[in-house]
Amino acid sequence: MKETVMKGILTIIVAGLAGPLAAEGNWPNWRGPSAHGVAETGKAPASFGPAKNLAWKVKLPGRGGSTPMVLGDRIVVTAEIDGKDGVLAVDRAGKEQWRATVGTVSAFQHASAGSGCNPSPVTDGKRIFVYYKSGNLAALDLAGKVLWSKNLQKDYAEDGLKWDLGTSPVLAGGHLVVAMMHNKQPSFLLAFDPATGKEVWKTPRDYQAPAEANDAYTTPFVAEIDGVETIVTWGGDHLSGHEAKSGKLLWDHGDFNPREQPNWRVIASAAATDGIALVPFGRGNHVAGVRMGGEGDTTKTRRLWTLEQRGSDCATPAARDGKFYLLQDNGPKRGTVTCLAAKSGEVLWESALPKGPAIYYASPTIAGDRLYCGRSDGTIFCGRITADGLVNVGVNELQEPLVASPVAVDDTLLVRTHDHLWCFR
Repeated sequence: MKETVMKGILTIIVAGLAGPLAAEGNWPNWRGPSAHGVAETGKAPASFGPAKNLAWKVKLPGRGGSTPMVLGDRIVVTAEIDGKDGVLAVDRAGKEQWRATVGTVSAFQHASAGSGCNPSPVTDGKRIFVYYKSGNLAALDLAGKVLWSKNLQKDYAEDGLKWDLGTSPVLAGGHLVVAMMHNKQPSFLLAFDPATGKEVWKTPRDYQAPAEANDAYTTPFVAEIDGVETIVTWGGDHLSGHEAKSGKLLWDHGDFNPREQPNWRVIASAAATDGIALVPFGRGNHVAGVRMGGEGDTTKTRRLWTLEQRGSDCATPAARDGKFYLLQDNGPKRGTVTCLAAKSGEVLWESALPKGPAIYYASPTIAGDRLYCGRSDGTIFCGRITADGLVNVGVNELQEPLVASPVAVDDTLLVRTHDHLWCFR
């Protein structure tokens, strides 16, 4: 069963998951059951903090920027453990179930926000898959036993990223898929057998782009487009669609850097609703709407609109019901939330969050009619979404550095800071 989140030609494939994994009580991948940062029910608290609605908090063994993955009673995060790439699982009461390591952690580049454990875990309901800056990719069973592991940098290409790895693995076409996109070519989309780790297919993804513009920290998403399960990937100044089963390139869309600006690396991933992808580009200064699908080069035929002086550099937009929710994470409009109509790019409303000196790395999360936005100083804003903008915006301060996106499951909000995993109910 596939989770349909809009009308028309596009069906978001919930990380290749079936049946109960798409339920609201799970958060099976980085952007949750909708694949675009949305939990349909809004039962998680709007107001919370160290002394309010705190069910528990767990001290984490080391640094990491990954978002928690939730499967039933199991909550999983990656973190450095004794100098190694680690995985930690706790239950819904905050009690540790197990921890495991899969290889030596890599030193991080970004002093305030970086780590070697930024990619988020993903699950197919039987296994948990983890990926790290070191290149280590591994599968564990639900009890924490390592089933297989490999190192993509040793097997395929050295890390050519200037900063810390950000892309998370996804499940597509029955495979585990990882995007390796960087200036030190070759770049790839790689598919592996989830049970064994053996390569299923390898597709080069190299584009001619200026210095650092091929560096992509983005995560693909998976959608059914024109009846084909498709991996949609943003990076190298191109949005591309690959057939999930075979890795075959179906279409790609360029013209995101016509003046060939250097250093236009991309961090915020693309999002989609109503068959339209929102593509943030130009270091937070531009966004474009692209109707996905077609064949070959769709640059001249599928661009719907482009907006200047609006965008998101790090925070991936949320998407639901024909609307995009864009958080401007840096610059003069830092903390501005813009709601865009997917088909036209029309600005439906803009709301300014309370000002502060810190920027945003975490991506916004929607739960029911509430929008959660986490700032890097540990402040999380929660406001109610209306037709005219955000109302009743609350300020929740955890006072710890925050990179990971908030996760809403059932009546629970999970927040991962540098030091702790917090659970609010």
